[in-house]
Amino acid sequence: TMKLPLHHRRSPPRLRKALVLLGICCCVSRYSKVDAAVAYRRSESFYDGGIRTQSLRKKALTTCLVAAAWYSLSCLQVVTSGDECLVERLGVYNRKLGPGWHLVLKPFETVSFHVTTREQVLDVPPQQCYTLDNAPIRADAVVYMRIHDVVSARYKVQDVMNAILNLCLTQLREEVGKLTLDESFSSRERINQELLKDLNAVTYTWGVEITRVELQNMEPSRDILTAMELQMAAERKKRAAILRSEGERATLINEAEGRANAEVARAEAHKRTVVLQAQAEAERQRVEADGLKNAISVLAKTLSDAYGPGYRGNDDGGREKESVEGAIQFLSLIRYLETQAKFAASDGTKVLMLPSKNSLPLTYGGLQFLLGDE
Repeated sequence: TMKLPLHHRRSPPRLRKALVLLGICCCVSRYSKVDAAVAYRRSESFYDGGIRTQSLRKKALTTCLVAAAWYSLSCLQVVTSGDECLVERLGVYNRKLGPGWHLVLKPFETVSFHVTTREQVLDVPPQQCYTLDNAPIRADAVVYMRIHDVVSARYKVQDVMNAILNLCLTQLREEVGKLTLDESFSSRERINQELLKDLNAVTYTWGVEITRVELQNMEPSRDILTAMELQMAAERKKRAAILRSEGERATLINEAEGRANAEVARAEAHKRTVVLQAQAEAERQRVEADGLKNAISVLAKTLSDAYGPGYRGNDDGGREKESVEGAIQFLSLIRYLETQAKFAASDGTKVLMLPSKNSLPLTYGGLQFLLGDE
Protein backbone atom coordinates (compact mmCIF):
# COMPACT_ATOMS: atom_id res chain seq x y z
CA THR A 1 0.00 0.00 0.00
CA MET A 2 0.87 3.64 -0.50
CA LYS A 3 0.61 6.29 2.24
CA LEU A 4 -1.18 9.52 1.33
CA PRO A 5 0.06 12.93 2.42
CA LEU A 6 -1.41 14.46 5.56
CA HIS A 7 -3.28 17.22 3.70
CA HIS A 8 -5.24 14.55 1.81
CA ARG A 9 -6.48 12.55 4.83
CA ARG A 10 -9.63 14.62 5.32
CA SER A 11 -10.84 14.93 1.81
CA PRO A 12 -14.12 16.02 0.32
CA PRO A 13 -16.50 13.53 -1.34
CA ARG A 14 -14.89 14.02 -4.69
CA LEU A 15 -11.55 13.14 -3.12
CA ARG A 16 -12.95 10.02 -1.50
CA LYS A 17 -14.22 8.93 -4.85
CA ALA A 18 -10.76 9.47 -6.17
CA LEU A 19 -9.30 7.34 -3.33
CA VAL A 20 -11.74 4.55 -4.08
CA LEU A 21 -10.73 4.66 -7.67
CA LEU A 22 -7.11 4.62 -6.59
CA GLY A 23 -7.70 1.56 -4.40
CA ILE A 24 -9.24 -0.25 -7.29
CA CYS A 25 -6.29 0.65 -9.40
CA CYS A 26 -3.94 -0.61 -6.70
CA CYS A 27 -5.77 -3.93 -6.55
CA VAL A 28 -5.53 -4.26 -10.25
CA SER A 29 -1.88 -3.34 -10.35
CA ARG A 30 -0.42 -5.09 -7.31
CA TYR A 31 2.71 -5.96 -8.89
CA SER A 32 4.11 -2.58 -9.65
CA LYS A 33 4.68 0.51 -7.51
CA VAL A 34 5.00 2.51 -10.67
CA ASP A 35 1.40 1.75 -11.57
CA ALA A 36 0.28 3.02 -8.13
CA ALA A 37 2.08 6.29 -8.57
CA VAL A 38 0.45 6.74 -11.96
CA ALA A 39 -2.97 6.14 -10.45
CA TYR A 40 -2.32 8.70 -7.75
CA ARG A 41 -1.43 11.33 -10.29
CA ARG A 42 -4.60 10.56 -12.14
CA SER A 43 -6.69 11.04 -9.01
CA GLU A 44 -5.10 14.45 -8.35
CA SER A 45 -5.77 15.64 -11.90
CA PHE A 46 -9.42 14.61 -11.51
CA TYR A 47 -9.70 16.73 -8.33
CA ASP A 48 -8.14 19.77 -10.00
CA GLY A 49 -10.58 19.44 -12.92
CA GLY A 50 -13.54 19.60 -10.55
CA ILE A 51 -12.27 22.82 -9.01
CA ARG A 52 -11.75 24.34 -12.44
CA THR A 53 -15.28 23.33 -13.44
CA GLN A 54 -16.78 25.17 -10.49
CA SER A 55 -14.80 28.30 -11.35
CA LEU A 56 -15.97 28.14 -14.96
CA ARG A 57 -19.56 27.75 -13.85
CA LYS A 58 -19.30 30.83 -11.63
CA LYS A 59 -17.76 32.84 -14.45
CA ALA A 60 -20.45 31.68 -16.83
CA LEU A 61 -23.17 32.65 -14.35
CA THR A 62 -21.60 36.07 -13.81
CA THR A 63 -21.30 36.57 -17.55
CA CYS A 64 -24.95 35.63 -18.04
CA LEU A 65 -26.07 38.07 -15.35
CA VAL A 66 -24.02 40.88 -16.86
CA ALA A 67 -25.34 40.10 -20.33
CA ALA A 68 -28.91 40.05 -19.01
CA ALA A 69 -28.42 43.40 -17.29
CA TRP A 70 -26.85 44.89 -20.39
CA TYR A 71 -29.68 43.57 -22.56
CA SER A 72 -32.28 45.01 -20.19
CA LEU A 73 -30.59 48.38 -20.24
CA SER A 74 -30.33 48.31 -24.02
CA CYS A 75 -34.04 47.55 -24.25
CA LEU A 76 -34.91 50.57 -22.09
CA GLN A 77 -36.11 53.52 -24.22
CA VAL A 78 -36.40 56.96 -22.55
CA VAL A 79 -38.70 59.53 -24.23
CA THR A 80 -38.51 63.11 -22.93
CA SER A 81 -41.41 65.57 -22.69
CA GLY A 82 -42.37 67.02 -26.05
CA ASP A 83 -41.01 64.00 -28.00
CA GLU A 84 -42.65 60.91 -29.48
CA CYS A 85 -41.28 57.64 -30.87
CA LEU A 86 -42.58 55.01 -33.28
CA VAL A 87 -41.79 51.33 -32.66
CA GLU A 88 -41.71 48.68 -35.38
CA ARG A 89 -41.89 44.96 -34.61
CA LEU A 90 -40.28 42.78 -37.24
CA GLY A 91 -40.41 45.70 -39.69
CA VAL A 92 -44.12 46.49 -39.16
CA TYR A 93 -45.48 49.53 -37.27
CA ASN A 94 -46.57 48.42 -33.80
CA ARG A 95 -47.11 51.35 -31.41
CA LYS A 96 -46.29 54.95 -30.52
CA LEU A 97 -44.35 55.86 -27.39
CA GLY A 98 -45.09 59.00 -25.41
CA PRO A 99 -42.95 60.71 -22.76
CA GLY A 100 -41.55 58.32 -20.13
CA TRP A 101 -39.57 55.04 -19.83
CA HIS A 102 -40.47 52.15 -22.18
CA LEU A 103 -39.16 48.65 -22.93
CA VAL A 104 -38.33 47.76 -26.51
CA LEU A 105 -37.67 44.07 -27.17
CA LYS A 106 -34.57 44.23 -29.31
CA PRO A 107 -33.76 42.98 -31.88
CA PHE A 108 -37.39 42.08 -32.61
CA GLU A 109 -38.53 45.69 -32.02
CA THR A 110 -36.78 48.84 -33.16
CA VAL A 111 -37.39 52.58 -32.75
CA SER A 112 -37.96 53.67 -36.34
CA PHE A 113 -38.75 57.37 -35.78
CA HIS A 114 -37.90 59.73 -32.92
CA VAL A 115 -39.13 63.30 -33.35
CA THR A 116 -40.24 66.30 -31.30
CA THR A 117 -43.80 67.59 -31.38
CA ARG A 118 -42.71 71.08 -30.35
CA GLU A 119 -42.54 73.95 -32.84
CA GLN A 120 -39.43 73.78 -35.01
CA VAL A 121 -37.60 76.27 -37.20
CA LEU A 122 -36.55 75.39 -40.75
CA ASP A 123 -34.09 77.75 -42.41
CA VAL A 124 -34.64 78.04 -46.17
CA PRO A 125 -31.29 78.89 -47.86
CA PRO A 126 -31.01 81.79 -50.34
CA GLN A 127 -31.94 80.97 -53.91
CA GLN A 128 -32.09 82.78 -57.24
CA CYS A 129 -35.57 84.01 -58.22
CA TYR A 130 -36.89 86.09 -61.11
CA THR A 131 -39.65 88.66 -60.80
CA LEU A 132 -42.44 89.33 -63.28
CA ASP A 133 -40.28 91.91 -65.09
CA ASN A 134 -37.35 89.40 -65.33
CA ALA A 135 -35.27 91.00 -62.59
CA PRO A 136 -32.95 88.55 -60.75
CA ILE A 137 -33.25 88.53 -57.00
CA ARG A 138 -31.96 86.28 -54.19
CA ALA A 139 -34.52 85.45 -51.50
CA ASP A 140 -34.49 83.30 -48.38
CA ALA A 141 -37.05 82.55 -45.69
CA VAL A 142 -37.69 80.96 -42.30
CA VAL A 143 -40.44 78.37 -41.78
CA TYR A 144 -41.98 77.66 -38.37
CA MET A 145 -43.70 74.25 -38.22
CA ARG A 146 -45.04 71.67 -35.77
CA ILE A 147 -45.61 67.92 -36.24
CA HIS A 148 -49.10 67.00 -35.02
CA ASP A 149 -49.30 63.46 -36.47
CA VAL A 150 -46.07 61.47 -36.05
CA VAL A 151 -47.38 58.42 -37.91
CA SER A 152 -48.23 60.43 -41.02
CA ALA A 153 -44.92 62.30 -40.88
CA ARG A 154 -43.11 58.92 -40.86
CA TYR A 155 -45.08 56.78 -43.30
CA LYS A 156 -46.66 59.27 -45.75
CA VAL A 157 -43.42 60.97 -46.85
CA GLN A 158 -39.89 59.64 -46.92
CA ASP A 159 -38.03 62.64 -45.46
CA VAL A 160 -40.46 65.22 -44.09
CA MET A 161 -37.87 67.97 -43.48
CA ASN A 162 -36.34 67.67 -46.94
CA ALA A 163 -39.79 67.57 -48.51
CA ILE A 164 -40.92 70.74 -46.73
CA LEU A 165 -37.65 72.49 -47.64
CA ASN A 166 -37.97 71.71 -51.37
CA LEU A 167 -41.66 72.60 -51.36
CA CYS A 168 -40.90 75.98 -49.74
CA LEU A 169 -38.17 76.69 -52.31
CA THR A 170 -40.46 76.04 -55.27
CA GLN A 171 -43.36 78.01 -53.78
CA LEU A 172 -41.08 80.93 -52.97
CA ARG A 173 -39.86 81.10 -56.58
CA GLU A 174 -43.44 80.92 -57.81
CA GLU A 175 -44.71 83.73 -55.53
CA VAL A 176 -41.81 86.04 -56.37
CA GLY A 177 -42.39 85.42 -60.09
CA LYS A 178 -45.94 86.79 -59.77
CA LEU A 179 -44.77 90.27 -58.73
CA THR A 180 -42.63 93.00 -60.26
CA LEU A 181 -39.41 94.14 -58.64
CA ASP A 182 -41.00 97.15 -56.94
CA GLU A 183 -44.00 95.11 -55.79
CA SER A 184 -41.82 92.35 -54.36
CA PHE A 185 -40.20 94.77 -51.90
CA SER A 186 -43.52 96.23 -50.79
CA SER A 187 -45.52 92.96 -50.66
CA ARG A 188 -43.64 90.91 -48.06
CA GLU A 189 -46.78 90.29 -46.01
CA ARG A 190 -48.67 89.15 -49.10
CA ILE A 191 -45.89 86.68 -50.03
CA ASN A 192 -45.80 85.35 -46.47
CA GLN A 193 -49.53 84.71 -46.43
CA GLU A 194 -49.51 82.99 -49.83
CA LEU A 195 -46.60 80.75 -48.82
CA LEU A 196 -48.35 79.83 -45.56
CA LYS A 197 -51.54 78.88 -47.38
CA ASP A 198 -49.81 76.85 -50.11
CA LEU A 199 -47.52 74.97 -47.71
CA ASN A 200 -50.35 74.04 -45.31
CA ALA A 201 -52.43 72.73 -48.21
CA VAL A 202 -49.73 70.11 -48.91
CA THR A 203 -48.10 69.42 -45.54
CA TYR A 204 -51.35 68.82 -43.65
CA THR A 205 -51.55 65.33 -45.16
CA TRP A 206 -47.98 64.72 -43.92
CA GLY A 207 -49.01 65.41 -40.32
CA VAL A 208 -47.19 68.76 -40.26
CA GLU A 209 -48.70 72.18 -39.55
CA ILE A 210 -46.92 75.31 -40.84
CA THR A 211 -47.55 78.03 -38.27
CA ARG A 212 -45.62 80.93 -39.82
CA VAL A 213 -43.49 81.81 -42.86
CA GLU A 214 -41.24 84.87 -42.88
CA LEU A 215 -39.11 86.27 -45.70
CA GLN A 216 -35.69 87.18 -44.37
CA ASN A 217 -33.78 88.90 -47.17
CA MET A 218 -34.50 89.93 -50.74
CA GLU A 219 -31.30 91.03 -52.46
CA PRO A 220 -31.32 92.18 -56.11
CA SER A 221 -28.24 92.00 -58.29
CA ARG A 222 -25.52 94.64 -58.14
CA ASP A 223 -26.58 96.35 -61.41
CA ILE A 224 -30.23 96.52 -60.38
CA LEU A 225 -29.23 97.81 -56.95
CA THR A 226 -27.21 100.61 -58.57
CA ALA A 227 -30.12 101.48 -60.88
CA MET A 228 -32.50 101.51 -57.92
CA GLU A 229 -30.20 103.86 -56.01
CA LEU A 230 -30.09 106.25 -58.98
CA GLN A 231 -33.86 106.04 -59.32
CA MET A 232 -34.38 106.77 -55.64
CA ALA A 233 -31.97 109.73 -55.85
CA ALA A 234 -33.90 111.09 -58.85
CA GLU A 235 -37.20 110.62 -57.06
CA ARG A 236 -35.88 112.46 -54.01
CA LYS A 237 -34.65 115.35 -56.18
CA LYS A 238 -38.00 115.45 -57.96
CA ARG A 239 -39.92 115.52 -54.69
CA ALA A 240 -37.57 118.18 -53.34
CA ALA A 241 -38.13 120.36 -56.43
CA ILE A 242 -41.90 119.87 -56.22
CA LEU A 243 -41.92 120.74 -52.55
CA ARG A 244 -39.73 123.79 -53.18
CA SER A 245 -42.02 125.04 -55.97
CA GLU A 246 -45.12 124.39 -53.86
CA GLY A 247 -43.50 126.31 -51.02
CA GLU A 248 -42.69 129.25 -53.30
CA ARG A 249 -46.21 129.23 -54.73
CA ALA A 250 -47.69 129.14 -51.26
CA THR A 251 -45.41 132.01 -50.27
CA LEU A 252 -46.48 134.13 -53.26
CA ILE A 253 -50.14 133.33 -52.68
CA ASN A 254 -49.86 134.22 -49.03
CA GLU A 255 -48.06 137.46 -49.84
CA ALA A 256 -50.67 138.40 -52.49
CA GLU A 257 -53.51 137.54 -50.15
CA GLY A 258 -51.79 139.55 -47.44
CA ARG A 259 -51.40 142.57 -49.70
CA ALA A 260 -55.02 142.27 -50.91
CA ASN A 261 -56.27 141.98 -47.36
CA ALA A 262 -54.12 144.96 -46.38
CA GLU A 263 -55.50 147.05 -49.25
CA VAL A 264 -59.04 146.07 -48.40
CA ALA A 265 -58.46 146.90 -44.76
CA ARG A 266 -56.82 150.20 -45.73
CA ALA A 267 -59.76 151.05 -48.04
CA GLU A 268 -62.24 150.15 -45.36
CA ALA A 269 -60.36 152.27 -42.85
CA HIS A 270 -60.16 155.21 -45.31
CA LYS A 271 -63.86 154.83 -46.04
CA ARG A 272 -64.72 154.89 -42.38
CA THR A 273 -62.34 157.84 -41.91
CA VAL A 274 -63.98 159.83 -44.73
CA VAL A 275 -67.44 159.00 -43.48
CA LEU A 276 -66.51 160.01 -39.96
CA GLN A 277 -64.82 163.20 -41.18
CA ALA A 278 -67.88 164.08 -43.25
CA GLN A 279 -70.16 163.35 -40.34
CA ALA A 280 -67.93 165.41 -38.06
CA GLU A 281 -67.84 168.30 -40.57
CA ALA A 282 -71.62 168.16 -40.99
CA GLU A 283 -72.04 168.09 -37.25
CA ARG A 284 -69.59 171.00 -36.90
CA GLN A 285 -71.39 173.05 -39.51
CA ARG A 286 -74.73 172.24 -37.92
CA VAL A 287 -73.46 173.24 -34.50
CA GLU A 288 -71.90 176.44 -35.90
CA ALA A 289 -75.09 177.20 -37.81
CA ASP A 290 -77.15 176.67 -34.67
CA GLY A 291 -74.73 178.85 -32.75
CA LEU A 292 -74.78 181.54 -35.44
CA LYS A 293 -78.56 181.38 -35.56
CA ASN A 294 -78.80 181.73 -31.81
CA ALA A 295 -76.27 184.59 -31.86
CA ILE A 296 -78.12 186.43 -34.60
CA SER A 297 -81.43 185.93 -32.81
CA VAL A 298 -80.00 187.18 -29.51
CA LEU A 299 -78.31 190.19 -31.15
CA ALA A 300 -81.35 191.05 -33.20
CA LYS A 301 -83.56 190.90 -30.14
CA THR A 302 -81.08 192.97 -28.18
CA LEU A 303 -80.87 195.61 -30.91
CA SER A 304 -84.64 195.66 -31.33
CA ASP A 305 -85.11 196.20 -27.62
CA ALA A 306 -82.36 198.82 -27.51
CA TYR A 307 -83.61 200.91 -30.45
CA GLY A 308 -87.16 201.20 -29.24
CA PRO A 309 -90.39 201.50 -31.21
CA GLY A 310 -89.43 204.68 -33.14
CA TYR A 311 -86.39 203.27 -34.89
CA ARG A 312 -86.81 203.53 -38.70
CA GLY A 313 -90.46 202.77 -38.76
CA ASN A 314 -93.13 201.96 -36.41
CA ASP A 315 -94.04 198.48 -37.73
CA ASP A 316 -92.65 195.36 -36.14
CA GLY A 317 -91.50 193.83 -39.46
CA GLY A 318 -89.25 196.73 -40.41
CA ARG A 319 -87.73 196.91 -36.98
CA GLU A 320 -86.98 193.18 -36.93
CA LYS A 321 -85.38 193.37 -40.34
CA GLU A 322 -83.12 196.19 -39.37
CA SER A 323 -82.22 194.38 -36.13
CA VAL A 324 -81.17 191.25 -38.06
CA GLU A 325 -79.07 193.34 -40.49
CA GLY A 326 -77.32 195.01 -37.60
CA ALA A 327 -76.67 191.69 -35.88
CA ILE A 328 -75.22 190.25 -39.08
CA GLN A 329 -72.95 193.21 -39.62
CA PHE A 330 -71.80 193.00 -36.01
CA LEU A 331 -70.96 189.31 -36.26
CA SER A 332 -69.25 189.83 -39.59
CA LEU A 333 -67.12 192.56 -38.09
CA ILE A 334 -66.15 190.31 -35.21
CA ARG A 335 -65.16 187.47 -37.60
CA TYR A 336 -63.21 189.90 -39.73
CA LEU A 337 -61.32 191.18 -36.74
CA GLU A 338 -60.55 187.62 -35.59
CA THR A 339 -59.19 186.79 -39.05
CA GLN A 340 -57.04 189.94 -39.05
CA ALA A 341 -55.72 188.99 -35.61
CA LYS A 342 -54.71 185.53 -36.81
CA PHE A 343 -53.13 187.04 -39.88
CA ALA A 344 -51.20 189.54 -37.79
CA ALA A 345 -49.97 186.71 -35.48
CA SER A 346 -48.18 184.93 -38.39
CA ASP A 347 -44.43 185.32 -39.01
CA GLY A 348 -44.67 186.59 -42.59
CA THR A 349 -45.20 190.08 -44.01
CA LYS A 350 -48.44 191.58 -42.78
CA VAL A 351 -50.82 193.95 -44.59
CA LEU A 352 -53.69 195.04 -42.42
CA MET A 353 -56.88 196.32 -43.99
CA LEU A 354 -59.27 198.24 -41.78
CA PRO A 355 -62.95 197.54 -42.35
CA SER A 356 -65.29 200.07 -43.94
CA LYS A 357 -68.63 200.05 -45.56
CA ASN A 358 -67.07 199.21 -48.89
CA SER A 359 -65.01 196.36 -47.44
CA LEU A 360 -67.95 195.03 -45.42
CA PRO A 361 -71.00 195.26 -47.65
CA LEU A 362 -72.77 192.76 -45.55
CA THR A 363 -76.40 193.45 -45.20
CA TYR A 364 -79.43 191.26 -44.96
CA GLY A 365 -80.19 191.89 -48.63
CA GLY A 366 -76.58 191.14 -49.60
CA LEU A 367 -76.69 187.78 -47.82
CA GLN A 368 -79.94 186.97 -49.58
CA PHE A 369 -78.35 187.84 -52.90
CA LEU A 370 -75.29 185.75 -52.18
CA LEU A 371 -77.42 182.81 -51.04
CA GLY A 372 -79.60 183.16 -54.15
CA ASP A 373 -82.84 183.79 -52.28
CA GLU A 374 -85.35 185.97 -54.10
